[in-house]
Amino acid sequence: MVSGLIPHRYAKALYKFAMESNKASEVYEEMKRVVESFQSNPELEKVLSNPYVDSTDKEKVLLSAAGKEPGDDYRRFVKLILDHKREEFAYLMALAYRDIYRKENNISQVLITTASSLPEEEMEKLRAVVEKSFKDTKFEYSTRVNPDLIGGFVIDVDSTRMDASVSGELAQLRQNLLRSN
Repeated sequence: MVSGLIPHRYAKALYKFAMESNKASEVYEEMKRVVESFQSNPELEKVLSNPYVDSTDKEKVLLSAAGKEPGDDYRRFVKLILDHKREEFAYLMALAYRDIYRKENNISQVLITTASSLPEEEMEKLRAVVEKSFKDTKFEYSTRVNPDLIGGFVIDVDSTRMDASVSGELAQLRQNLLRSN
């Protein structure tokens, strides 16, 4: 089986189950924490795929990855994937659940990259630009500083990019010069 199919099926089943129990948003928050745990500690995947690590230890790892007190839906999900020996896909399942939830709830990921840290009032102006450009959408914002931009900003909304950086303008000028030859 394709490794993407298994995580998606489990995530979709969890989403449907969580919707039925009115806990989809709680599970979403847990899955965001699981993703953060895996991203901040890549060794977690190795632990879960290690056949010599006991399933009770794997359960503890998965439960602690979701935060201090995971809900019953997430606990049942962990038990299910351990019973079916699918724990090595836990990270991909969390990513898939996050994507399903965002799609179903019209939530877009926004990454605002600036050349240097901006004051909060400037960040609010950039958020206002995003919200004006994408109507009827909820947003989850994250920020990053990249001095290579030289100045300005880049806003990524899902797969759409708004580039108002100095380095972006220089690259565009270079492309225009190359095309004019």
